[in-house]
Amino acid sequence: MKSIVDWDQVIDNKMVEVKSPLSMSRWPIDDLPHQKLINNGPSSLTDTELLALVIGTGSKGNNVHNIAKELLAKASYSLSELAKFNVNQFKRVRGIGDMKAAELAAVMELGRRRQAGLQLSKKVITNTIDAVLYFKPILGDQSYESFHVLYMNHGQRVLKHSVLAKGGIANVSSDTRIILREALETGATKLILCHNHPSGNLNPSSADKYFTEKIVKAASLMDIVVIDHIIVSEVGFYSLADEGSLN
Repeated sequence: MKSIVDWDQVIDNKMVEVKSPLSMSRWPIDDLPHQKLINNGPSSLTDTELLALVIGTGSKGNNVHNIAKELLAKASYSLSELAKFNVNQFKRVRGIGDMKAAELAAVMELGRRRQAGLQLSKKVITNTIDAVLYFKPILGDQSYESFHVLYMNHGQRVLKHSVLAKGGIANVSSDTRIILREALETGATKLILCHNHPSGNLNPSSADKYFTEKIVKAASLMDIVVIDHIIVSEVGFYSLADEGSLN
């Protein structure tokens, strides 16, 4: 028979006596998330159990498992939605303070960067889908608009990725010189522009089109080619080049 212990009272994989029969989280030790992970690997854990491991400990009257369940519920049981949460949204769950909220936000950001790293390791962007697969893990679930540039050589090998601005095209329209300066400093001859639409509406705005036209014309004077301007969201993408709207 498995011994029963309180999840929040397990230290260094050792069982600790539970004195209260009314404990809010009573688990067989082999079913504790950290022990399941050690025994069977991380894929054996549910989303709730993985979140509980990240959160670490519960609070008075709300154990860590319940905190994890409540957090998932607030994200409609979607990890993609949870990845959009900022620190203040994490803190709306009772038992999550500044430190735990910051740790959760860090984990979500690490996931995005891992995906971006996988794409960057390819180094060569050969078509629209390559570019979308690079940018979507970074931008697809962001709750704010941000503008990115990929700098490439003639063979479309990625030389540099820059985050130019956060907050929309209006905030980057005056930064054409920064884009071109970075291109010259990097030795780039081709660019891919990308930003996201958190609303999910993929249609380019008049500001999107104006900025694209502006940067295409300015880059051409320096023999730099803007390959595409891509808009991404959770629901898909829009390529100005594919739609014939790049010039």
